[in-house]
Amino acid sequence: MAKTLVDDELWATIEPFIPVKKRRKKNAGRRPVDNRKCLEGILFVLATGIPWEYLPSQFGCCGMTCWRRLRDWQAAGMWERIHHSLLGELRAADCIDWSRAIVDSGSVRAVGGAN
Repeated sequence: MAKTLVDDELWATIEPFIPVKKRRKKNAGRRPVDNRKCLEGILFVLATGIPWEYLPSQFGCCGMTCWRRLRDWQAAGMWERIHHSLLGELRAADCIDWSRAIVDSGSVRAVGGAN
């Protein structure tokens, strides 16, 4: 793989939001795949649009593992927390350009409609 999809700076931003899953002490089974490898696999699939089962083995995990991790992280609310955190950082740095913003009824409830 020529370049990494998740550099150290991005990983340092995202890692604190990843939920910690406890392992059993007895008969713990195989060690889980590294979260960073799974994140790179997820980003690759989402960026390229390939099916999960065609994820190249160079990522160090299979597509099904990445899919399950994506599902679990979504259920834990990880992506929403990351989104809010990054928006907060951008707002604090005054880096959000509010001159172009769109609000529609798909994202904001329009009660009663308009005249």
